[in-house]
Amino acid sequence: MRNEVVLVTGGGGSIGSELCRQIAQQQPKKLLILDIYENGAYELQQELKRKHPDLDQEVLIASVRERPRLEAIFEKYRPGVVFHAAAHKHVPLMENNPTEAVKNNVFGTLNTAECADKYGTKRFVLISTDKAVNPTNIMGATKRIAEMIIQAMDKHSKTEFVAVRFGNVLGSNGSVIPLFKKQIKQGGPVTVTHPEINRYFMTIPEAVQLVIQAGAMAKGGEIFILDMGEPVKIVDLARDLIRLSGLEPDVDIEIKFTGLRPGEKLYEELLLEEEGLTATKHDKIFIGKPASIDLEELKKELETLRFTVVGNSEKMFKLVKHLVSNYRRVVSQVQNSV
Repeated sequence: MRNEVVLVTGGGGSIGSELCRQIAQQQPKKLLILDIYENGAYELQQELKRKHPDLDQEVLIASVRERPRLEAIFEKYRPGVVFHAAAHKHVPLMENNPTEAVKNNVFGTLNTAECADKYGTKRFVLISTDKAVNPTNIMGATKRIAEMIIQAMDKHSKTEFVAVRFGNVLGSNGSVIPLFKKQIKQGGPVTVTHPEINRYFMTIPEAVQLVIQAGAMAKGGEIFILDMGEPVKIVDLARDLIRLSGLEPDVDIEIKFTGLRPGEKLYEELLLEEEGLTATKHDKIFIGKPASIDLEELKKELETLRFTVVGNSEKMFKLVKHLVSNYRRVVSQVQNSV
């Protein structure tokens, strides 16, 4: 990234801001921090000014949904490297606002990827998620479509398009640890959805370091999968946090099980069965076998999908299911197929 113009979409968010911090150390020609939420972007801008006074940085308040604005940005700055972290990621909120997940995660990715291709970006790295694997929620399904977009585009573009897929990051916006800390401070109860629910966890700096390393290895079309270690039971995490606060679980602080939320899985997966895993020179980074996705066919289906995000959401769900065949929509605690 040295001497490159680097664009980070969602640059003010948990992953995006850490990407910007680590990129700032690589002496880029210019760092572009793009976000729709001005407060997070502003705070990051001030932090980087203090820590890297010589960094040429610019905050761009913009939405990846708005193609004309993106076109103007790409035409003006011609970024050589793009990290696409802008996304709606909160599972229950997106279950209640599914059209917004499609607009942001699908069409925001398509807009950004097409601009990267059109204006000569060398490398485009999509930040993806383990929830894209056999998705049971609209957030995961839309992120899987985003992966499909960049895999299909890679075959027809000089830009190297890749995705990096990983699990939960500790301390990110909306993650479970800040919620547990708040609940403990208020005297409980600490709420866990299910006694058996578990998740993969990694710290934000470690995840971002691996994203950058995976991006450096990219030849185009890969989905890089980060080794997240062993999954952690959420109830064990809750007990540990209660003890670390100097209290006793189920004595001083009650742990209350509230039931799985719509779209929520007991166990997350990092790999589709058909993908297979190939090792890389880095022991924590693996590559999933590239999928064969026809770009023209995909674009036709996405155009059909575009007309459903303002109307009948049931039709939208059916089209998402058509695109992501292993998407199984969980309406409540009982799993139902669309």
